[in-house]
Amino acid sequence: MVNLLSRGHRKPLLKDFATTGTIFGFRKGRVFLAIQEDPHCLPTFIIELPMLTSALQKEMASETVRIALESETKTPRKKVLEEFVWGIYCNGRKIGYSIRRKNMSEEEMYVIDALRGVSMGAGVLPFRDQYEQETEGEMTYMRARFDRVVGSKDSEALYMINPEGSGQGTELSIFFLRSH
Repeated sequence: MVNLLSRGHRKPLLKDFATTGTIFGFRKGRVFLAIQEDPHCLPTFIIELPMLTSALQKEMASETVRIALESETKTPRKKVLEEFVWGIYCNGRKIGYSIRRKNMSEEEMYVIDALRGVSMGAGVLPFRDQYEQETEGEMTYMRARFDRVVGSKDSEALYMINPEGSGQGTELSIFFLRSH
């Protein structure tokens, strides 16, 4: 075992099949959701939710948060996460519509890069603009690993994995649905 560890492997010794989800946003701004198959790669799905970060933090105080993204687009050849237009619900209430991003902004790239070595956790990132000056707000984040469940070609769900295995803490689930 010592020989294996001393060789300086860049890849983990055990393959990790959990999906990584990151929810982030400026305290006075909107929330972003990024989904990554591997926390060292770019997100396969990123979207700005029509909800303020402070509102999501209030929802998370209830200890159970269900976010549902529903697409009414009728393109059955695409995977459900490849859809672009989404109706967004939080704990059963419709909060608006959003469009999946094709490309990440500089702010989004900064967060993903800053959290590359973080497998799970929550906190505040120091944020600097393109001129290396502090911005007005703080960038908060929550990063977790999720079990991914594919129900059909039109539905997927992500269930947050609790690292301690106990039922304590916020329970977060994200659902992707395509209705025809």
